[in-house]
Amino acid sequence: MRYRRFGSIVLTGALALPALGTAPAAFAGPVAAEGPSAAAVAAAAGGSRHRVEVFAEDGSIGRVTVPAASPYLTGDRPGLAPAAGDGEVTPILRSGDSAGKVDVVVIGDGYTAAEQEKFRADAAAKWQELSAVEPYAGYRNLFNVWAVATVSAESGITGDPDRATVRNTALGSYFWCEDIERLLCVDTKAVENYAVKAPQADLVLVVANTAKYGGAGYNVASPLGYDGIATVAGGNPKAGQIAVHETGHSLGKLADEYFYDGSDTYPAGEGEPAEPNISMYTADRLTHDRAKWYRWIGRTSPDGGVVGSYEGGGYYPKGLYRPTENSIMRSLGREFNLPGREAMIAGFYRHAVPLTSPTPAGTPLTRTDRLTVDLPVPGTTISWSLDGRVLPQLRGRTTVDLRTVPLPGPRGRAHTLTATATDPTPAVLDPALRAGLTATLSWPVTR
Repeated sequence: MRYRRFGSIVLTGALALPALGTAPAAFAGPVAAEGPSAAAVAAAAGGSRHRVEVFAEDGSIGRVTVPAASPYLTGDRPGLAPAAGDGEVTPILRSGDSAGKVDVVVIGDGYTAAEQEKFRADAAAKWQELSAVEPYAGYRNLFNVWAVATVSAESGITGDPDRATVRNTALGSYFWCEDIERLLCVDTKAVENYAVKAPQADLVLVVANTAKYGGAGYNVASPLGYDGIATVAGGNPKAGQIAVHETGHSLGKLADEYFYDGSDTYPAGEGEPAEPNISMYTADRLTHDRAKWYRWIGRTSPDGGVVGSYEGGGYYPKGLYRPTENSIMRSLGREFNLPGREAMIAGFYRHAVPLTSPTPAGTPLTRTDRLTVDLPVPGTTISWSLDGRVLPQLRGRTTVDLRTVPLPGPRGRAHTLTATATDPTPAVLDPALRAGLTATLSWPVTR
């Protein structure tokens, strides 16, 4: 989530109540005999904090600030020592080498040693929910999905079924975070300690062992490379939408398109926001300036309606405009709008490539070799060239018998064979973004 520009806005209790329901006082009275001590609660609340998004069951979204540490995770509590299988990494989907893929890391919490198969099933189900949404659905082969096991001492999650319930879990996940029942917080340092076990982490999803609806979206810049954490209920079929929205921030670099009634007008002195899906300007001005989503204006969007300029976004009801009436960046259960899909695809290709090969680029080849390349996205075009000269007879081929490639000059002369692949999707119109949809691989060839 990108809150640099809007960091001065705070979601007050009055604003949160319509979407999230009434919240009782924080940690009122003893939660349970084995609950966090007063010192643990104070330490969690007084340490570093994160701005997170909280999601109501009706699809509305709000923001609060929460502790980075969990008061339910302490080093001296029993059952937190690593158990057999703790930290084990299992591929849910492996499409190729991490260097050319978007790596999604799914980490469980509240699953005991006997429940690890259940965790892997829940992790796979959440990926299916996420990847059923466009543009994920058309780009599944750009992803690897890794399940990282955490072995908790107790089954379930703190705050389920009520706030008097405390569970001893590996990540300290808990409902009733900041007195909001459906806000599912986690210890972000504990998450980092498990995310590092995966081959690579571009997205991190924490799946909690609960059927109770809830989740959170964290604005976290990790040295591992991911910049957001989404927490979701593993047993709730509606919770997957939380992850979809959060990846709009972490992959698409999209702003939130919702706003708070009663908030101030966006201060023009702040300047034009950097995010591609909110603007100070109306559709006419964007068209005149050839700016942001002007290429999509007038087109029917998959989230409903026509792309234009709709006032309200970036948390402000006035002074900022969004491309469509109600995309998933405004409320859950919706689609990405056309500018959002474009940004998401460009985000995929910041981590992944449209062309890979089991033969590493630069590997010396001879005329006796056969070269194979992979095009993970359907519809991707491929062309070949030798020493910069296009070989039209090889266009579209993913396997090349090098005996069919003319190698002029004396024996032993080195040539360079190059494959160039481009994703021609009409969902990306911006030439600056389209440049990331092309990749090349080259190999030296001699005869």
